[in-house]
This record gives sequence, C-alpha cells and structure tokens, in this order.
Amino acid sequence: MNEMNIKISVTDPVGKAIERTKTILFSPFDMGKWFTIGFCAWLAFLGEGGGFNGGGGNNQGGSPNFSDVGHYIQSNLYWIIPVGLVVFVSVISILLGLAWLRCRGKFMFLHCVAQNKAEVVIPWKEYIVEGNSLFVFKVVFGVISLACFIPLVVGWIAVVIPLIRSERLLIASIGMIIVLSLLTITLAIVLALVAKFTDHFVVPTMYIHRIRCREAWGRFWELLKMNIGRFIVFALFLLLLNIAASTLVILAIFATCGCACCFLMTPFIGTVVMLPIYVFLRSYSAYYLAQYGPQWDVFAPLTVNAVIVDTPPINPDNFFREQE
Repeated sequence: MNEMNIKISVTDPVGKAIERTKTILFSPFDMGKWFTIGFCAWLAFLGEGGGFNGGGGNNQGGSPNFSDVGHYIQSNLYWIIPVGLVVFVSVISILLGLAWLRCRGKFMFLHCVAQNKAEVVIPWKEYIVEGNSLFVFKVVFGVISLACFIPLVVGWIAVVIPLIRSERLLIASIGMIIVLSLLTITLAIVLALVAKFTDHFVVPTMYIHRIRCREAWGRFWELLKMNIGRFIVFALFLLLLNIAASTLVILAIFATCGCACCFLMTPFIGTVVMLPIYVFLRSYSAYYLAQYGPQWDVFAPLTVNAVIVDTPPINPDNFFREQE
C-alpha cells in the first residue's frame, strides 16, 4: 500500500464516531442495551484504572526502629516466607485472571460496537480463541517489558544511592541521570505505543480476519512501517481526545458537587455512566483504521478475510453445466 494513494485523516473519524455513539446508545435510548454493552466495556477495561485512590495516613508514631524490625523478621522467617509466597502467588493469580477477562472483554465490546448489538454470550463464545491468544501476547509482552526496565532500575539505584551518601551532585552523576532519564522515557513511550496499538488496531485485525495475535501484529506491522508518521499523529490526537474526555468527567464532578464521583467510583456502574466515552473512543480508532482499506474495516457488513462477500444465488442448471 502506497501511503501517497490514500487520504488519511485523524479528524474525519471524530464525526463518524460521534454518530456511531448516538446510533448505538441513543437511537433509541434503551437502558437494557446500555447495561449489556456497559458490562462488555467493564470487562474490556477491568482493572486498568480509572478509580480515585485515597491518600495515606499520617505517621504519628515517630521513626521506626529498623533494627527491631529486622530482628523480628529474622526470628519469624519460618512463617513469613510461606505466607509471603502464598500472598505472592495469590496476587499474581488475581492479576492474570483480570488480564484474561480483559482480553475476552476487548472482543466482546468491539463486537457490540461494530455490530450495534447488545450481546454477551455470543461474543464470549465466538472469540474465545482470539481472546486467549491476546492474553498470551499480553503476558509475554508484560514479561518482556519488565525485563527491559530491570537494567534501568539497577542503573538508577547505582546512581542515586552514591548521590545520597555523598550528599553532593557530581558532573558524572548529572550525565548518568540525563542518559537514564532519556532511556527510561523512550522505553516507556515505545511500550505504551505497543500497548495502545495492540488494543486499538491489532484487536480489530484479529476480529476481522479471525486470526491470532502474532499473525495480526505481523499484518499490522506491515501497515505501520509504511505509515509510521500517520500513526504517531493518531497517537498524539488520541491523547488529546483522552485529555478532553477526562476534562469532561472532572467538570461533571464539579458541576454535581462531587455527586458524580460516587457513581464513577462504583464498579460497573461507573463504566455504564461513562459508556458514551468508551463507545466513542472505540469507534474512533476503528473508523481511523478503516481508512486504510476494506480489509481493516470492522464495520463491513460481511467479510471473509476482509473481502466483502456478495455471492449471487446459484442456478442449479448453470452449476451442473459448468461442471460438465
């Protein structure tokens, strides 16, 4: 695909996404449909944040005696280690379970938006292979991301601890801090882009072609290489849209004197309240991707490997004549 032969815009899909949101949620308004699609959206973003965390309490007990703490830990290792292992395994299991549900929810929510249907059971069963493949990719990507950050964390520790002990800033330390900062920021941006592109473009590719995540990333990678500048502009514009959406939420909280915050903090209910924003953002990225051709269009009425099926009815006489 030659990027000079197609016209791509980051603003045109905005209007289409708004109209799609109106059609799905307000034409007509159906509370049952809201709650059904809201449940799929809730699964799709389960555990990804959006809540309001309270601050920590005040430390009024004075400075802790670290020697006593260390002595206590050493004398109770016989039960601290087993309990710690149980807690660690439990936390990892919960995180993996949430990630698996999110991956299944991504396809359920996309199905509802693409087909304008309020369904749970059908997409849950239909896209089990794609959802599990996405889950495996997310786990591997998370492990790789962690492995990439470990050397940077070690580097930061090696630089910061000597600075704290010496209590003075050396020129060599300034240089190391600048280098580590640039590496950390660059790595964070790259990993964030991979995560966003996976959710916004690779998942629709899997949905359209019914393929696994690795193959979908391979197809999208070919498109990304030829249009890297356009997708960077998309990422920046998407950031602006998210900022605008967050601003609307904050204004709603202030306008209701904080009452809206109670609904937004409630699991599932908060997602239902914010469903127009979720549907709009999901529609926006889908419409943007569709500009690159019918093979990237999740809204196509019927596709097989992104080729629109328009088969004429078979005439039995002509069929047997052709076989002869």
